[in-house]
Amino acid sequence: MGGKVCGEKRNDAHSVMDFFAPFACYHAMELFGLHINWRTALTVIVIACHYALIAGVILRVMVRDQMEPVVRLTWVMLIALLPIVGVLVYLLFGEIRLNRAKGSKMRTVRTKLSSVWAMGRAADHGAAVDAANSFAMGTATSDFYPVADNRLTMLPQGDAMMDDMIRAIEGAEDTVHILFYIWLPDGVGGRVVQAVCDAAERGVTCRVLVDAVGSRLLIASPHWKALRAAGVKLHRAFPFRNPLVEMLFQRVDLRNHRKIAVIDNKITWIGSRNCADEAFAIKAKYAPWVDVLLRVEGPLVRQMQSVFLADWMLYDDDAPVHLLLESQSHFPPVDDGPVVATGVTGQVIASGPSQSVIGISDTMIAMCYAARHRLMATTPYYLPDMALHQALLAAARRGVDVTLILPEKNDSWVVAAASRSLFPTLLAAGVKLRMYRGGLLHAKIMTVDGMLSIVGSANLDRRSFDLNYECNILMDSPEVADMLDARQAIYLENCHEITVAQVALWPTWRRIYQNLVALAGPLL
Repeated sequence: MGGKVCGEKRNDAHSVMDFFAPFACYHAMELFGLHINWRTALTVIVIACHYALIAGVILRVMVRDQMEPVVRLTWVMLIALLPIVGVLVYLLFGEIRLNRAKGSKMRTVRTKLSSVWAMGRAADHGAAVDAANSFAMGTATSDFYPVADNRLTMLPQGDAMMDDMIRAIEGAEDTVHILFYIWLPDGVGGRVVQAVCDAAERGVTCRVLVDAVGSRLLIASPHWKALRAAGVKLHRAFPFRNPLVEMLFQRVDLRNHRKIAVIDNKITWIGSRNCADEAFAIKAKYAPWVDVLLRVEGPLVRQMQSVFLADWMLYDDDAPVHLLLESQSHFPPVDDGPVVATGVTGQVIASGPSQSVIGISDTMIAMCYAARHRLMATTPYYLPDMALHQALLAAARRGVDVTLILPEKNDSWVVAAASRSLFPTLLAAGVKLRMYRGGLLHAKIMTVDGMLSIVGSANLDRRSFDLNYECNILMDSPEVADMLDARQAIYLENCHEITVAQVALWPTWRRIYQNLVALAGPLL
């Protein structure tokens, strides 16, 4: 009986291992005389699967197309050194992809808007020779051609710059189209909400699209319900749900960073301003938020309209495209502004990870190589791809007066540290570094030789170039360049200089810290 009981226990043990028979690990070891229990076999299987997963993800990194070698190396190091964390982070953020349904819808929308993407070819030949390459890169990015006879008005600093947009919404007769990355339920945000509600109630067709993450406070506020109750058509861009599920189908941190408002297909604005108070309550300790905003009239409005419609139609196909994209043959009345530039040749450059392998960075690189005398750039975040960084260095080394204006206090400590790791190379090349002390300088501007300029939503960092949906306008106009240089001169009055001597006094721990953070730069 005792033997029978022992036999039953042995049979029970074999039945447990038979559960793992598909793995063949336990039985294979028995063939070679290696007697192990089922727990050891299971451990071996888990370890084998673990390393197989790591090897598989690294192999995927190695076979990905259009990935810079430095980015590829960074991912391989992260996955190898921190396997579990590295694999999870790569699955969440390592690949720029949309789910198939959204990708298909984007292609369909682009086909519907194809006629407007082909407009403006005639102005291409009127561009200055030094601007031609920059415009060509812009066309390669979003298929828009430069168009002439635009008028731009520089708006005052502070919350007063939003008064112009609010007045235009209050006077709208046909359509109000608004897209913001961040729209806060604060003073300015509330005034814009009220103006849009009033427009909708008097019969104007109003469409509002906001980024689901950047404008989450507005969406959760009574303002969002008020807009819907007034008849405003509402949508959220890239709604954020369950990352563990969504990462199987698309990258979860893609954002629509654009700032677009188009009124009656006659007026639009370009700049860095979100729909929020200058005090920016959600990050008040960095306030004031210092932005730039220009009113735009003329053929460029139609290009901005088509960018809005392309984004809107991803969520709602109700827009009468041909009616909304009809060209305007006249300018509406314009209130006097501080500076007005007329006859401007410009081009909208709309970039995004699903749109083109070329981006706004490539246009800025072309601008750097076109520079002969002076280049000035303002950005809150300087962490560009290596090509743009080298282009700035090359401009300074060949004698161009290059000035880079950054905020002294930055709301992103990671980007701030990684950015400062680049200061020694910038200073060694002769770039003038100026740190703004009057709040968080949020403007995104680049001007070249008093002729070529670009302004909009894109920062000089990899997130703007690779992950965000951005919208800028490139212009070939001495008047516009002078306007933007004058605004940057105001910034310079509140700046202090970073010198080679100051950087040389940085303690070793600070250099190590900044350079360690910068190792993750390609992933930021």
